[in-house]
Amino acid sequence: MRLLSRILLSISAIVFAFGAYIHTSAFGRMSEAVAKSDLLPFFGNGFRTLWLMDSTVQIALALVFAMVAIKPNAATRPIVILIALVPLSTAGFIYYFIGNFVGGHIFLAGGLAAILGALLKPEKKQD
Repeated sequence: MRLLSRILLSISAIVFAFGAYIHTSAFGRMSEAVAKSDLLPFFGNGFRTLWLMDSTVQIALALVFAMVAIKPNAATRPIVILIALVPLSTAGFIYYFIGNFVGGHIFLAGGLAAILGALLKPEKKQD
């Protein structure tokens, strides 16, 4: 089970790294669309900020899950599950507000892989 746990956590890390790449790559197009819109500058800049924050969160998730895949004792099972709830809740918001969208699928796949990896992760008994 240890190998499968590491594979699932690695898959999660790869999914989030890929998600960060495609999301960040679209920043220019989104920024142009915001500039052409009638949004007030505060809201346009807020949208740009949230866009890059989403990419940053995905990079952080990729790094955390990669670290746990490489060094399983770096985090306990409950901590990995708690961290994986962030992308799962993000997926829920995406599906609720946007609908069937690739971003939701990325967050759902990465979050589920991380939770399954955590559940299969062997834990050392502590005193």
